[in-house]
Amino acid sequence: MDPYSSEGELVNIHTAFHQAQYQTVIDFDTSSFSPSNALAARLLQLRSHCAIRQYNAVLTSVSASEASSTPDLAAARLLATYGQEASSGSASTKTVAEAEKLAEAQGDNLGVQICIGTVLAAAGEYDKALALLKRHQGSLDAVALIVQVYLLQDRTDLAAKECRAARGFAQDALLVNLGEAWVGMREGGEKYQQSFYVFEELAQAPSTQAPQSLVAQAVSELHLGRWPEAETALQQAIGQDANSADALANQAVLNTILGKSEEADAAVKKLEGADKAHPMLEEIVKRKGAFEAAAAKYTPKFEP
Repeated sequence: MDPYSSEGELVNIHTAFHQAQYQTVIDFDTSSFSPSNALAARLLQLRSHCAIRQYNAVLTSVSASEASSTPDLAAARLLATYGQEASSGSASTKTVAEAEKLAEAQGDNLGVQICIGTVLAAAGEYDKALALLKRHQGSLDAVALIVQVYLLQDRTDLAAKECRAARGFAQDALLVNLGEAWVGMREGGEKYQQSFYVFEELAQAPSTQAPQSLVAQAVSELHLGRWPEAETALQQAIGQDANSADALANQAVLNTILGKSEEADAAVKKLEGADKAHPMLEEIVKRKGAFEAAAAKYTPKFEP
């Protein structure tokens, strides 16, 4: 059984995690949870530390002896290790290899599926991530990650199919709504507005507002051509977290659209300081390299 099911005692801490209320999860009083749920609750807290890039908090919290005896904690340590390496631009193949080894040995463990599936997807090992995640037994966390991996592969059709299947057994669960909203952002058209409603509901309620939900709302506003509204949401996100990499990346995009080149460059500069490994920065480097390679093939000729 999924320990994070809506009928279990972890429903509130689990919901807070997927609302991106990471500090709330970290500060959550877990003393009243039954022993059988203590590990699942701790894993949510460790994942929350990783989500806000507090990797050392995980590495110091989980001892080597704990990791060697508890697969879930070993997976959390690897997630933190990979995140720490990637954020400094030095993700190692050794960490990925260790993650693959743990997946082979403990592939039926949900904590391993979620944490190691995240590592493998981040490392670009999409097929291996999917193979691991698909071993889940009714876990919406695993479903959400599968949807994300399919979107990374530009397989919107498969992501939508996964959401439809989840809707069949999870009804109106938050993760199903979010998954459909992510897919809607790829499908476009009228789906942009439908996705906007999901993100706005999270972003504008005081109890659920977080930089992540504000950025999601802003991106949907961008697709709908509502520049002022997108700018307001991004400013709110940056106001809550000045180092929100996704907020800075989208601020650069918005300023480019608005023709504010200096502001766009400033946002990119801040992004470089916040997250050297952000996908947007990697894409900028690739595009710049492609342009320079193309330009090198031509020699300008000037008429006398």
